[in-house]
Amino acid sequence: MWVLVLFDLPTETKKEQKAYTEFRKNLQKDGFTMFQFSIYIRHCASSENAQVHIKRVKSFLPEVGNVGIICITDKQFGNIELFYGKKVCSVESPGQQLELF
Repeated sequence: MWVLVLFDLPTETKKEQKAYTEFRKNLQKDGFTMFQFSIYIRHCASSENAQVHIKRVKSFLPEVGNVGIICITDKQFGNIELFYGKKVCSVESPGQQLELF
């Protein structure tokens, strides 16, 4: 299962820039990696584990801006088609994430 966090945060003032940076850093601390600008992804072993990370993301949402969270299966993630211009690119999943129980 993959958790995708999509966001569009304002960065016009210093306060907004700080909130944007803090949000991104919190995503990275929680194991998310950048897929595209403003799209971060994280692999989770189960839907229960995904819910833990979704709850954590909700805990550090910024005061303003748009944030979307979506879960997709490994199969759905594998069916993503990526293009750079008209050239087809391969989907590079982030490095293996080890989870200790």
